[in-house]
Amino acid sequence: MKLSQLPVSTGLGLRAPHVEAVLASRPDVAWWEVHSENYFGGGAPLASLLVIRRDYPLSLHGVGLGLGRLGELDQRHLVQLRELVQRVEPAAVSEHLAWNQHAGRYYNDLLPVPRVDGVIAHLASRIAQVQDALQRPLLIENVSAYVGFADEVIGEGELMAELHRRTGCGLLVDLNNFHVNALNLGVDPLAEIAALPAAAVAEIHVAGFEYFDGTAVDTHGAAVSAEVLALLDAALRQWGLRPVLLERDSNLGEFAELHQEYLQLALHVKRLESNTLTAMPTSKPGWTTCKMSISPPAASAVAVSIFT
Repeated sequence: MKLSQLPVSTGLGLRAPHVEAVLASRPDVAWWEVHSENYFGGGAPLASLLVIRRDYPLSLHGVGLGLGRLGELDQRHLVQLRELVQRVEPAAVSEHLAWNQHAGRYYNDLLPVPRVDGVIAHLASRIAQVQDALQRPLLIENVSAYVGFADEVIGEGELMAELHRRTGCGLLVDLNNFHVNALNLGVDPLAEIAALPAAAVAEIHVAGFEYFDGTAVDTHGAAVSAEVLALLDAALRQWGLRPVLLERDSNLGEFAELHQEYLQLALHVKRLESNTLTAMPTSKPGWTTCKMSISPPAASAVAVSIFT
């Protein structure tokens, strides 16, 4: 089975405040992505989504499963996801490489998994469990991080590549998260891109970030930065054209404004498509100065041992 049935074009994240406008206007958007958990309850939200599904390809993007959590996955969550997939028949299903629960406590965030000994087997078993339940490939997404971990043994790109090799899962590459991690932790996003096998990359996310007290935060509440667009160009040169999604989760504004931003991104990708795609350059103009604009926070060496 293909990793994704998404069209190789630009899509847009669809959030509840904009559903009515989309139903009324049927805007020029190639495909939509929604958060899976928002539709577990069925009712009017799911009914509206199914109407949209008649006219557009859809991607279901999970934010709550917690693939990296200790212990067993939430079976009720997994059943709800499977039932939603059966109803919607999405072109792709994805989830974050993150954890959100520990010792019976739920955290309303996507917390990064420490890349220490044992983590690959831990994550691979969870991914295999989800794929068995859904009877389809799962796309896994890298997340933003605001602290680093001591004793990490593998880079994020290498981890994603190895999980693909072990499980056959697809990769959803969030370029804004790579950029945020570069600003905060000194990660080299071009090296992360280079570590990912082209055949495994099924979707790309771009979004905006904001600074709070000197830290870059992945808010999805601002326009896509020039640096992230440069990473997109580099990624597409390495992998070839891929489905690209514009995410916006805060500061939504009117749909017409977001749609204009979407059209600009789609035009950017089209212009790149019209040029000959070549091998990724070893550096991008202006990247080094952006990368070093702030220093990594002092908390970037937190030691953990939960996966050893």
